[in-house]
Amino acid sequence: MTHTSFKGFIDLHTHGIGRYDTRTGQPEHILQMAALHAGEGTGAILPAIYPGPVEEMRNNLGAVRKAIEMQKKSDAESQRIFPSPAIHPSAVILGVHLEGPFLNPERCGALDKKIFLKPTISSLKKLVAGYEDIIKIITIAPEIPGAFKIIEKCVELGIKVNMGHSDATFKQAVEGKKAGATGITHLFNGMRPFHHREPGLAGLGLIDEDLYVEVIADGVHLHPKTLELIFSRKRLDRIILVSDSVKKAGKTRGAVYNQDGVLAGSAITIGGMVRRLRSVGVPDAEIIEASTDNPARYIGLR
Repeated sequence: MTHTSFKGFIDLHTHGIGRYDTRTGQPEHILQMAALHAGEGTGAILPAIYPGPVEEMRNNLGAVRKAIEMQKKSDAESQRIFPSPAIHPSAVILGVHLEGPFLNPERCGALDKKIFLKPTISSLKKLVAGYEDIIKIITIAPEIPGAFKIIEKCVELGIKVNMGHSDATFKQAVEGKKAGATGITHLFNGMRPFHHREPGLAGLGLIDEDLYVEVIADGVHLHPKTLELIFSRKRLDRIILVSDSVKKAGKTRGAVYNQDGVLAGSAITIGGMVRRLRSVGVPDAEIIEASTDNPARYIGLR
């Protein structure tokens, strides 16, 4: 199903907002996330599920699937009563972004590295079975032994593969792309730092003409000058603005940190990031492209 009725930003990476996040088995929590995002100008979201035990992630997947079904039923009823087109009252739930569990513990960030899984086809099948239609993106660390086969299988299933939470060298990142990866999760964050003798995954993301890159423009995850660098150097139709928002987003400014002081996600939505990008001089046309057109194209809406 394609969505053409929603208006607003498209957020392909949001874990939560307000009092809700994707660590739930209750579809109502996902619907609340969608409603809160809509209030901030976001027209569609791809809820991002945290890495965890397979059964826990499948429980989270089930909540998103049920929320999608409930939303579609509500939309159909609204259309029956009010057939004229109207702005969608809630952000359309487009599917799921699995951030893991095949990630590198060395670049875990605030994620729990103890529950990361080694990439095996059997683990992948157990995780995605029955949910292949709603999983739009999965983030994988390409340098982990077995990752290339997982990437190839995901591509076969029609799932976009982002590289992220990765310690990949530039060469390993290139190999990940060759295996079928088409994007990079939150560029510069959760990966080997750029070095002039080893540009790594971040360097590939900045210069590659094909790979899409997620950009978190909350003023914390990326320095304003880094944002300027990305928008001046990266191919503009490959930049995707994401919130990476987490529970408590909308209640604080900038970013959210865990109890150990580790950066755990953004505290603002795409709307807030748009204002920050304008403040550093990024043209509106480029911001619109990165927050609407590019994410839609990446997951096949356009």
